[in-house]
Amino acid sequence: MSAHPVWEQDGRDWPNRGASRFVAAAGLRWHVQIMGSGPVILLAHGTGAATHSWRALAPLLGARFTVVAPDLPGHGFSEMPPPQRMSLPGMAQALGGLLRTLGLTPALVAGHSAGAAVLARMVLDGVIAPHALVGLNAALLPLGGAHADIFAPLARAVAGLSIVPRIFAWRAADSAVVLRLMQGTGSAIDAEGLRLYGRLARRPGHIAAAFAMMANWDLRSLARDLPRLKLPLVLVVGSNDRTIAPADAVRVRALVPGAGIVTLPGLGHLAHEERPDLVADLLIRHAATAELCPA
Repeated sequence: MSAHPVWEQDGRDWPNRGASRFVAAAGLRWHVQIMGSGPVILLAHGTGAATHSWRALAPLLGARFTVVAPDLPGHGFSEMPPPQRMSLPGMAQALGGLLRTLGLTPALVAGHSAGAAVLARMVLDGVIAPHALVGLNAALLPLGGAHADIFAPLARAVAGLSIVPRIFAWRAADSAVVLRLMQGTGSAIDAEGLRLYGRLARRPGHIAAAFAMMANWDLRSLARDLPRLKLPLVLVVGSNDRTIAPADAVRVRALVPGAGIVTLPGLGHLAHEERPDLVADLLIRHAATAELCPA
C-alpha cells in the first residue's frame, strides 16, 4: 500500500474531479483544481486537508470567479518536497511557482487555518498582490499560544519519528477515531467530508506532511511581519472553533491596521464546510465591494 494518496484509487470519486489537473511547477508535481470564470480567487486549505475541503464552496464561487484550489505540498495528491521546503516561506515560494506556471494572478485570496498563513507570507514576500486576503479561522499566530516554546520543539521531535504517521494512519482505520477528531474542531461536517478526511488520514504520507508543516513553521516571524500587511485583511471566525481560539482574531486585528472580523455564530473550525453558502456570499460581497465582480 502506498504511503501517499493514489489518484487512481483515492481520487476515483474525488469532489469536483472534472476540474482536477496535475501540473509540474517549482520542482513538484501538483494536484490543482481550476473551475469557473472571472477574476481569479486562490483558495489555500489548512494543515491535514486537501482540495476536498472546498468541495461545496468552490462550485458556488465558480459562478463569479476563476477558482484555483491546489493541494498544498505533501497534502492530498501533491508531491512531498524535502523537509526544509515545508517551511512557511518555502511553501509560499512553491505556491508562487505554481501560479507562475499556470499564468494566473489572483485578485482575491482566501485561506483556511494554516492556508491563511501561507497566503499572508506570499503577500508579505511580494509573491502575490491581491486586492484582499480573507482568513477562514486563520492560524496566523504561533501554534500553542502561550506554550509555543514547548509546542514547537515537540512538533519537530514528533515529525522526526517516521513511525508516528504510520500509527496515526493505522488508528484512522477506525471511523470513530476520525469522527472524534472532526468533532474536536467544533464543526459538524457531512458524511462525505468525514469519509474523505478518513481516506486521507489512512495514508501515512499525507499525515507526515501535516506533521512536517507544524515542525518547520515559524509563526513568530509571521506575527512580527503582520503589521506590514497593506491590503485589506478579513478574518472570518467560527464562534465554536476549538482549534484556533476565536480570540486570536482580535489579537491579529490589533497587529494589522484596518483588519476586520466577521463572526459566524455556532460554526466551528471547518465553518466553510459546514456553511459554504455563507462563506461564498461573504467572499462574493467583498469582491463586489472592491469592484472585482458584480454583486
